[in-house]
Amino acid sequence: MAMATTASPTSLTSVTLEVADPEAAHRFHTALGVDTHVRLRASEAHSTGFRGFTLALTVSRRATVDSFLGAAVDAGATVLKPAAKSLWGYGGVVQAPDGTIWKVATSAKKDSGPATREIDEIVLLLGVEDVKAAKQFYVGRGLTVARSFGGKYAEFASGESSPVKLALYKRRGLAKDLGVPADGTGSHRIVLGSTGGSFTDPDGFAWEDATSLTPPSTASALS
Repeated sequence: MAMATTASPTSLTSVTLEVADPEAAHRFHTALGVDTHVRLRASEAHSTGFRGFTLALTVSRRATVDSFLGAAVDAGATVLKPAAKSLWGYGGVVQAPDGTIWKVATSAKKDSGPATREIDEIVLLLGVEDVKAAKQFYVGRGLTVARSFGGKYAEFASGESSPVKLALYKRRGLAKDLGVPADGTGSHRIVLGSTGGSFTDPDGFAWEDATSLTPPSTASALS
């Protein structure tokens, strides 16, 4: 039964990645420097191709982009897009051994100093079929739109309970940006923590009540 008319306002409290080997995934995320930003849960759910999302790290320096991408590759990640200049700045894309796609980018177009381990912002980009419809769904659940660009992109205001910002992007456009085919089947292999109860959005992304999302001992919890 739909809960949209009675559910409490929703905010993102956590991001849980479903992985085949939580201990190995935890080692990777620790090496990458994002272990305090995601939770992990063991899962053997069927999943092929593009899972429909990416986690994007925004940093302040080009050298920091290279440092994060290098750490990911050293920990077993596969390069999907080598770091390169673009109209918006500088960045690259890798895929973790557990299948999660990570993007690291900066708006800085010139070198501005040595690398740091500082992350300015983490954005969870969900690839959706219809950005306007998905945006309306989330607005109906109490999220506040921070930025929106027609039917191409929407970003929601982040709450104090999560360091991860939620955004929507057209699925095919996101896949193209990441350098992967848009097709995929099965589980998204991600669960979002919710202050507004459990529900599933129009594109199949699952949200679970925050109180029920207790990470296993091998997982890292959101601070």
